[in-house]
Amino acid sequence: MSKVKITLVKSPIDKPKRQKLTLKALGFRKMHQTVEHENNPQIQGMIRVVQHLVQVNND
Repeated sequence: MSKVKITLVKSPIDKPKRQKLTLKALGFRKMHQTVEHENNPQIQGMIRVVQHLVQVNND
């Protein structure tokens, strides 16, 4: 499977709890942090929920 790199570029402050929990499940703890995950349907769904807060690079 391919990898996907996700970077948190906007703050989750004042966002719904569901979006904050999704970011935590993806592994984000602070701004401008980059995490790497396998590209699968579960991760793609999580990215879709917070797509306005993150930047995605497919490798």
